[in-house]
Amino acid sequence: MSDDAARLSRRQLLGTGTSVGCAWVLSSRVLEAGLFGMQQKGGSQMAFTQPPLPYAMNALVPYLSEEQIQFHYGRHHAAYFRNLNALVEGKPEAEMSLREVVKKSSGSVFNNAGQAWNHTFYWHCMSPSGGGEPKGELAAAIDRDFGSFQQFRKAFSDAAVTLFGSGWAWLASDADGKLSIMALSNADTPLRYEKEPILTIDVWEHAYYIDYRNERARFVEGFWSVVNWDFALARFKGRTGPEW
Repeated sequence: MSDDAARLSRRQLLGTGTSVGCAWVLSSRVLEAGLFGMQQKGGSQMAFTQPPLPYAMNALVPYLSEEQIQFHYGRHHAAYFRNLNALVEGKPEAEMSLREVVKKSSGSVFNNAGQAWNHTFYWHCMSPSGGGEPKGELAAAIDRDFGSFQQFRKAFSDAAVTLFGSGWAWLASDADGKLSIMALSNADTPLRYEKEPILTIDVWEHAYYIDYRNERARFVEGFWSVVNWDFALARFKGRTGPEW
């Protein structure tokens, strides 16, 4: 190969490397934009912004892989916020809190608002330092209403595993603190039944398919190793709180 040909080959290789690098940076920035939600559209502030995760995307390994969280949070959850903002632009719902929209809307607005709210709640139901058993007032209420923690755990797992199709299994509380398990389809939530969510697991396939394929039962079993009981206890204590 001549000197001129060798120099040309090196330039082509460098150019290719630069293109790949730029593409990687661009894709990373696109993903980052999706993760934290689009705050602006056409120069105006968006009504609803996707909150950041309460932990790093690899924080729940080995229960959930980084790839699983990237797709679930960065694509599915982000899409519900984008869709909701497009649906409510210029409408009264754009001036409401997300919780209000969930309780008062219907159709496509509810579907996207419900999923935006449910997922935000769900991320907080897990923690890298989670697992074990509940404590304090919540533990006492679980014993009172389900007989024991083990009986509650089995009932909650059964509700999550056997829910037909897509949806959520919830631990919910009424205004008096009485607990119940609710297996609800699609975007449904205890908020629609005048109950306060305490804990939830997402059993839409997009929540687990990358890591568990069709083994929903194994996904549900692993959930108990990361449950954020501190968050659940706080929700039980503050069940009349305004936002969560």
